[in-house]
Amino acid sequence: MTSTIVWGTGNVGRAAIRAVVAHPGLELTGVVVHDPGKVGSDAGELAGLGRQVGVAAGDDVDAVLAAKPGAVVYAASGDIRPDEALGDVLRAVRAGAVVVTPSLYALYDQRNAPAELREQVLRAVAEGGGSLFVSGIDPGWGNDVLPVLISGLGGTIDVIRCQEIFDYTSYDQEDSVRYLVGMGQPMDYEPPMIAPTVPTMVWGGQVRLIARALGAELDDIREHVERQALDVSVTTAAMGVFDKGTQGAVRFEVQGIVKGEPRIVVEHVTRIHPSCAPDWPTGEGAHRVIIEGRPRVQVTVEATDEGGNRAAGGNATAAGRLVNAIGWLTEAEPGLYDALDVPISPGRLA
Repeated sequence: MTSTIVWGTGNVGRAAIRAVVAHPGLELTGVVVHDPGKVGSDAGELAGLGRQVGVAAGDDVDAVLAAKPGAVVYAASGDIRPDEALGDVLRAVRAGAVVVTPSLYALYDQRNAPAELREQVLRAVAEGGGSLFVSGIDPGWGNDVLPVLISGLGGTIDVIRCQEIFDYTSYDQEDSVRYLVGMGQPMDYEPPMIAPTVPTMVWGGQVRLIARALGAELDDIREHVERQALDVSVTTAAMGVFDKGTQGAVRFEVQGIVKGEPRIVVEHVTRIHPSCAPDWPTGEGAHRVIIEGRPRVQVTVEATDEGGNRAAGGNATAAGRLVNAIGWLTEAEPGLYDALDVPISPGRLA
């Protein structure tokens, strides 16, 4: 069995712990936390398993890596601390571990990542013998392997569109929702997530990945953003009141331009309440791939977890993709990998 560490116990980390515990080829041997209040807590309690698993969370990263784990699931956020996240990941790779993470957006399409970034990772691989695979939280499979797989079912492909449609009503990440996404902020507030160039920085790698898989040459990557205000004030159970006139929905596209037209599109439609922007694509928490062509193909995936929560379901599938890749990565040569390199591993009956 592969000794496996989960680093971070937020939305993805909780799901990763559950996935590692359930995997017959992995052994959860450590959990790294930042919050002092979680130190000493059992991993099963932190992950909502309803039972203890005999692994206590700690904050001594040096001690955890000194034990030479075979794999590290790095689930700490890279949204507002990209340099720190990269530094953490490189430490684990230098320690010889297979590292899987959703936190380094620039490495979704690692072959076209900035040269300086690739060189840092490859040096760490050479020094320690570890590996790195990055796949997105949105979830990555919805914007890479799923559209690539479905593209092989048709004859003529005009446009590939990947959609994440999400209602934040039941979400519990107030800082991200209010300040990163901008829900509940005045309409003249510029949310960091949709500031110019940021969508391309985060999702452009997935557009390039699909283009590479399809043998398409991109002319450019463009962004399109729309926002709508709330017509009435709304109240959510976890995050409180969002006032009338403030941002209630945002829709953006990262468009891969081929021969002058948007042909590969990653689209996100998010709301704080289903009543806002009802004319936009709807769904409480859906990941959808649409292939316009002949035949037209549409696939919608809806996942739930943690008592029926769709946000938790999306996080769980993102974590599952990463955790289930560990087996393949431990058999592969040390290196830097992306979604076109790493196959989806079959699941297991409980």
